[in-house]
Amino acid sequence: MEQPKNNFKIVSDKKARMLLPNTLTLINICIGLSSIKFALDEKFELSIIAIIFAAVFDALDGRVARLVKGTSLVGKELDSLADLISFGVAPAFIMYFWSLNNFGKFGWLLTMIYVVCVALRLARFNVTSNTEPSWKDNYFEGVPSPAGGILILMPLILSLSDINLININYDILVPLFFIVNSFLLISKIPTFAFKKISIPRRMTIFVLFGVVLFFGLLFIYTFKVLVICGLIYITLLPFGYFSYKKTYKQKILSGENQEVEDLEDIL
Repeated sequence: MEQPKNNFKIVSDKKARMLLPNTLTLINICIGLSSIKFALDEKFELSIIAIIFAAVFDALDGRVARLVKGTSLVGKELDSLADLISFGVAPAFIMYFWSLNNFGKFGWLLTMIYVVCVALRLARFNVTSNTEPSWKDNYFEGVPSPAGGILILMPLILSLSDINLININYDILVPLFFIVNSFLLISKIPTFAFKKISIPRRMTIFVLFGVVLFFGLLFIYTFKVLVICGLIYITLLPFGYFSYKKTYKQKILSGENQEVEDLEDIL
């Protein structure tokens, strides 16, 4: 009789599925730390590109984990730690080396405030993301940390884009961006999450063409495209707020929404 095969496995199938998304998250951390090294060497172009790559890996790890059914509590906590480094510590240090160090103690204070706000925002997200799926998944509470990390770099990106439409006083713009962005991170202002976007089949080819065109322009006109994307995102912030309020009122009137709008945060 044929003997049953004894398949030797170093790790179980479930743990093997966790390796890929967690590896992407660790790569995200390494890229975030590398961006600080580039800033120390005054290679600010490379530091910004590193943060963009970190944002790409941050978008991939969660989607890959759900795709291969490799989600885990360790992966969730690791992702938050990666976000704190790549979109909290790294952008703050990049801007400190570029501009805020000229402000002395005030510049260092702004750096610390921003990083603390990113940490608080991630802690709140970990607490509130355990709730059941609902229509509210289409919105974030406040600006998400990856968007905040890129927004805080906008003055530097603008200076590298060679867009000289108006005279910009960076000594005012940089602290203003830090203060406003820190507030947006810890605020409960609803912003678009762009998690559930349905694309009609007949529009797929046009969407693919748009994606290729976008990355082509990003490759050729990197900093100009980033400035435009940043302005578009800032413009969408009030639209996200009004869209949330409109949807919330519709759910209340239809009797579909019975949950409390504001969750209590334990920090």
